[in-house]
Amino acid sequence: MENETQEDLVEKATPRFEKESVPERMDLTDEELDHVADTAIASLKQILKHFDVGEVTIDEYDGDEGELILDITGDDLAVLIGRHGRTLEALQFIVSALTVRQIGFRFPVIIDIEGYKNRQRQKLESLARSSAKKAAQNGRSVKLRPMSPYERRIIHVALRDDNRVRTASEGEGPARHIVILPVR
Repeated sequence: MENETQEDLVEKATPRFEKESVPERMDLTDEELDHVADTAIASLKQILKHFDVGEVTIDEYDGDEGELILDITGDDLAVLIGRHGRTLEALQFIVSALTVRQIGFRFPVIIDIEGYKNRQRQKLESLARSSAKKAAQNGRSVKLRPMSPYERRIIHVALRDDNRVRTASEGEGPARHIVILPVR
């Protein structure tokens, strides 16, 4: 249990379905999408009761990759972000696991706090572009710092259409990182 990653734990918490029975966003009706959002918001509100953060507002919107984004705004929310976003990452993991368990299938839910993840995403996309430029110019791979699965995904997506480079994840657990390789 000690060496299990968040991905391993979500996999264990996720009910088993045949691949074709797991709905994709396009297969869900508006009512079903509303049910997913309502379930995720209810789980989030239950968790937030245990924090002394006062009144909060939870805005929901669709992300660029079809995910549901729940953005929390309010006063004194730094405790929910935590050092290097680790508390926010844990909050998202718990809300996602609870939502999966209640709706019966995996659906991407992203928790953000006052646009923190959006700012982090912009920084990561900038890092991806500058690292890709460096890899292409020098003809050598560029190894990035270890990142969470969410952060690695941002790098992969940011560079997927860049024909100068390709990306690969290497390492295990908390040491997992991205290598940006020049295409020769």
